[in-house]
Amino acid sequence: MRGPQLALTMILIAAITMQALLPRFRLLIVTVAAGLSCLMSTLLGTAKTPQLLAEVPWDVLVILIGLGLLSEIMVASRLFGILAVWSAEKSRASPRRVLLYFAIGLYGVSGLVNNLTALLLVLPVLLILLKLMGVDQRHTSWTLGVLLVACNLGGAATPIGDFPAILLLGRGSMSFSGYLVRAAPPTAIALFLILFAVLRIVRPDRGLKHSPLAESLSVAVMKKLYRNVRLDFAVLLPALCLLALMLLAWLLIPVSTGITPELICWLGVAAALLFRPSLAERLLRTRVDFEAALFLLGLFLMVGAVRRTGLFADLAAGLSRLPVAPWAQLVLFLLLSGVTTGIFSAGPSMAALLEIAEALARRFPPESVYIGLALSVCAGSSLLLTAATSGPLLQTLAERAQLRDQRGTQIVFGFFDFLPVGLLSYAVIQSVAILYVLWATL
Repeated sequence: MRGPQLALTMILIAAITMQALLPRFRLLIVTVAAGLSCLMSTLLGTAKTPQLLAEVPWDVLVILIGLGLLSEIMVASRLFGILAVWSAEKSRASPRRVLLYFAIGLYGVSGLVNNLTALLLVLPVLLILLKLMGVDQRHTSWTLGVLLVACNLGGAATPIGDFPAILLLGRGSMSFSGYLVRAAPPTAIALFLILFAVLRIVRPDRGLKHSPLAESLSVAVMKKLYRNVRLDFAVLLPALCLLALMLLAWLLIPVSTGITPELICWLGVAAALLFRPSLAERLLRTRVDFEAALFLLGLFLMVGAVRRTGLFADLAAGLSRLPVAPWAQLVLFLLLSGVTTGIFSAGPSMAALLEIAEALARRFPPESVYIGLALSVCAGSSLLLTAATSGPLLQTLAERAQLRDQRGTQIVFGFFDFLPVGLLSYAVIQSVAILYVLWATL
């Protein structure tokens, strides 16, 4: 490894490690490290700061911010609260059905909005329902854990559900329809396998004492608590219509026309905001996710500085020289991607791993490489509670709910409570990723 490669790689690894260990200061850490990378890149002669800034995928940031604003419009319509209450009612407060209904619901919602938004709006309803049902530690840990994994799978199912998929769409690595057709089926299969294993083998509801009367009372209380919640159709309908038009445009308009995914997103979200100017102005002033944009900007600058040294090309070449079959090289890359994501989280891992994937895509079918990478990143983000972006939020909300079992013992949801769910989910999703890639390449 040459001097510039070593210096800039150490900055990147140190920043990724520190932000994982100190999530409270992750924005500060990444911002400072990005500035240091630009300085070192200039002094070492690999690239100047304007060159690094020019290579930042600004289109990805535009899509990320635009979809975040569209999510906030739907939040203002109270759609997610209504869906959560509907799920609670249809599940009839049965522990098995609660886990099943909310997992499937969050899988679908996370394909359209980010995981944080989905959990923030659905989880309070679920936590109230769990408190009324009188569940125990085991059922709560598995239920909350499966919901987190369902969010990750839903985000990976569509090109607009989560950062790794948005990055593939924004950088032009895959088209909207190409990603959707190839990614949605394996994520749905993975969710089915996880739910089957949990409900049929693990059976977290085993030992819970529930009566039809208690279940009916729980549903009745939920209806009473949310009896005044109504959909704001004046906000929701324009947003849904414009989202449908954006999806059609992403599917039907070729990138070669110059009407790119980020332009479609920009215009669609702007049109949705124009329907409610007062709400739009408030959202633009207070709800734009500048934190995520600044965090990703810092990552892109650091990764770009390392890419300029040729390290990622060297790693891809080294992988190709391993004395194993080509398909085994690709499988090894997927396994390393999953483990790396489990340690460092999805955003930083995907930003760096995509550089190696692009080199591998010249030797293997590109679609299989990119979808395999997205699924492996999803597997890694489901491995540990700290790997998923929404993991700390889920833990915080669960602690604030002060859940207690039927004996009055407080229920907690922490790193080790999630670990059994994470190990099972990682094994299933990573296996699906490997089988998909082998099926698509052999």
